[in-house]
Amino acid sequence: MAPTEAVSPSAKQAEKLRQDGNIYFKKDRFGAAIDAYTEAITLCPNVPVYWTNRALCHRKRNDWTRVEEDCRKAIQLDHNSVKAHYMLGLALQERHEYGEGIKELERALDLGRGANPKSYIVEEIWQELAKAKYLEWEQESTKRSWELQTLKEACESALKEQHSLTIAQTEGFVDEAIDSNSSQLEALGQVFSKAAEADLLSEVPDYLCCKITLDIFRDPVITPSGLTYERAVILEHIEKVGKFDPITREPLYLSQLIPNLAIKEAVQAFLDKHGWAYKMD
Repeated sequence: MAPTEAVSPSAKQAEKLRQDGNIYFKKDRFGAAIDAYTEAITLCPNVPVYWTNRALCHRKRNDWTRVEEDCRKAIQLDHNSVKAHYMLGLALQERHEYGEGIKELERALDLGRGANPKSYIVEEIWQELAKAKYLEWEQESTKRSWELQTLKEACESALKEQHSLTIAQTEGFVDEAIDSNSSQLEALGQVFSKAAEADLLSEVPDYLCCKITLDIFRDPVITPSGLTYERAVILEHIEKVGKFDPITREPLYLSQLIPNLAIKEAVQAFLDKHGWAYKMD
C-alpha cells in the first residue's frame, strides 16, 4: 500500500479558499470570488485551477486583460487545460487577434473532445470557434475591400492628372481628350467593380460549406467527431451507405446529430451582409 502524501497546511487553506470562491461565484459575487482565488494563488501559485477560476471571474466582469494574464499562467502550469486555452481564445478575440484566438480555441476543442466529447463546454467552444472564424474572414474581407478602394482612388487620381496634362498640351482637341478621359475612367470603374464582385461571390469561407456538397450550409448539423454536414446529405449517407461518419469513419447514428446553430447563424450573417439571393430556411 502506497504511503499517503501529506498535505501541507497552506495547501489545505488554499483549497478551502477555492471552495469559498466557488460559493461566491455561484452567488454572482465575483469580486469576493476573485479575492478568495487570489489568496489561494498566494498560498499555492502552482495550482492551475486557481488561475482558471479567477480568469472565469474576470470574464464575467469583461476584464479581458486579466483573463488573458491568468489563462497564460494556467497554461504554463498545465498545457492541457481546456478552460485556459478556451478563455485565452476568447480574450484574444476581444482584441481582434482572430488568428491567434482561433488557434487557442482549436486547441481547447481538441483537448475537450479528448477528455469528454459530449461535455457542454465542447459545444460551447465549437460555437465560439465558428464565430471567431467568421469574424476573421470578415476582417480580411473588409481589409481587401479597403485596399481595393484605395487602389481605385489612386488610379483615378493618376488618370485625372494625366488628363489635365493632356488638356494643357493639346490644342484644338479638347473635346476628344475629355471623351478619352471619360472612357478611361468608366473602364477603370468597371474593372474595379468586377474585382469587388469577384471577391464577394467567390470568397465564401470553407467552414460555411458542407464538406460533401461543397455548397453553403442551409441546415447544418454537427456530429460527435466535431464535423459539420448538411442535414439532408448526412441523413441520406446514414440511411443508404452506412451508420458511420463519411470522413472519420466513426460510428454515427441519427440520434447523435445536433443542429449547429453557430454555423447557421454565421451563414445567415454572411448572407445578410453580402446580399445573396436566398435566405436560410
